[in-house]
Amino acid sequence: MTQANICIMISIILYLVIVLGIGVWYSRSNKTADDFYLGGRKLGPFVTAMSAEASDMSSYLLMGVPGLAYLTGLADASWTAIGLIIGTYLNWLIVAKKLRHYSNHIGAVTIPAFFSERFRDKSRILSVISAVVIIIFFVPYTASGFAACGKLFNSLFGADYLIAMLVCAGVIILYTMLGGFMAASTSDFLQSIIMTIALIIVLVYGVVNAGGMGQVVENAKQLPGYLSLSNTYNPDTGNSEVYGWFRSCSMLAWGLGYFGMPHILLRFMAIEDAKKLKLSRRVASIWVVISLGVAVLIGIIGMGLVSNGVMAPLADSERVLIEISKLISQHGVIAALIAGVILAGILAATMSTADSQLLAASSSVSQNIVKEKLFPNLSEETTMIIARFTLVAIAIVAAFIARDPNSSVFGIVSFAWAGFGAAFGPVMLTALFWKRTTKWGALAGMIAGGAMVFIWKYGIATLGGLFAIYELLPAFITGLIAIIVVSLLTKAPEQEIIDEFDAVTAMKD
Repeated sequence: MTQANICIMISIILYLVIVLGIGVWYSRSNKTADDFYLGGRKLGPFVTAMSAEASDMSSYLLMGVPGLAYLTGLADASWTAIGLIIGTYLNWLIVAKKLRHYSNHIGAVTIPAFFSERFRDKSRILSVISAVVIIIFFVPYTASGFAACGKLFNSLFGADYLIAMLVCAGVIILYTMLGGFMAASTSDFLQSIIMTIALIIVLVYGVVNAGGMGQVVENAKQLPGYLSLSNTYNPDTGNSEVYGWFRSCSMLAWGLGYFGMPHILLRFMAIEDAKKLKLSRRVASIWVVISLGVAVLIGIIGMGLVSNGVMAPLADSERVLIEISKLISQHGVIAALIAGVILAGILAATMSTADSQLLAASSSVSQNIVKEKLFPNLSEETTMIIARFTLVAIAIVAAFIARDPNSSVFGIVSFAWAGFGAAFGPVMLTALFWKRTTKWGALAGMIAGGAMVFIWKYGIATLGGLFAIYELLPAFITGLIAIIVVSLLTKAPEQEIIDEFDAVTAMKD
């Protein structure tokens, strides 16, 4: 192993030790399921903001988005980023405070429990179906994170992909299982800082070594459609293709996904004081704009480094940040240690999402299926044991899915994102803002939206043309229509539910 690789490994190991230490520290404070899954609603505004965004961004921020920009230019990556920025801001602006008030008012600590309590669903069918949806889409989402870890170590050290992926998965499982929600949130806050440092260093180094931003632009102009938002570069043909408004709208639809992301919505529910959500919104929005903008630029700069002969062409575009980091590591011990911090940023991006996903998925099984539906009289101690066991079981399934080193991080994330956005997004919005929504309307919207993701992705979209759009947009619309139609066709909510809705709406702080 070279000196550079040793320095990189030291930085990464130090980072992993710190994360494990956070898990051990918070393991002492988990006395109840509420502590384990929601941290007793004690999150501060900065931790709320940064942990929400770190758990949101996952490995697609440092691998997926730069890889997409490197491969096809500005259009795909930029329209996706713009959609995410708009969705982030609107989610904090219109959903965060009301969800915090509503979930606290009805005593819900998970998203499935919120839906059940909001509609007084005594049968718990909403809770169970919600839990099933979470498992279906979170398992592959988590798998994409494990895959990113495996790719990282395989690319850096030539380590066996499967072994590297399993080791990283083991670390994520251990600190999440020990520390629960507070460990995940605190480590996510740390990870957001590391991700930011990684992006800035790579950006500066890339620009300098590509000959300056002017040279980067000149090189990119040689590729037809590469720097356009209305056209895109096709790497297979080397030609420019029209990027129509319909396709742009479908990529903007990424923003709709935020309204249904359980691991992000849980942060809104967990903040200690709803008054501090305004500060959290500002911090989160600024960070998202900067981080996504830099991620897109890194992809363009990566192509500039290739054009200048500084970096070899990439067989896997999602490794662009990894390869730039390897270039940095060749400039001495300090540079290699810094490169290690950058690469730890990829681990941070991955782990910050995977830990939150594992918690959300395990809570769905242990709380919303096992305790609420099957064994309501379970003690807190037994519930905690089941929660931890479920977390490990889900992680094992995710690791099995991630065994293929050729899987696309961006592809897996985009499908899971569509699934949550379509299944939960319309239900969450109507539950918070339309008092006429009924239990059956919510159930219909959840099933219709989730099912349409599969139908569109693997059926309708294969027809091509206007149908070849991101599945979240048509699935979200389908779910929303189903909620409205079924709610109007079924009996109106009981007066108790309407009074509760009005009471929460009247809350100011």
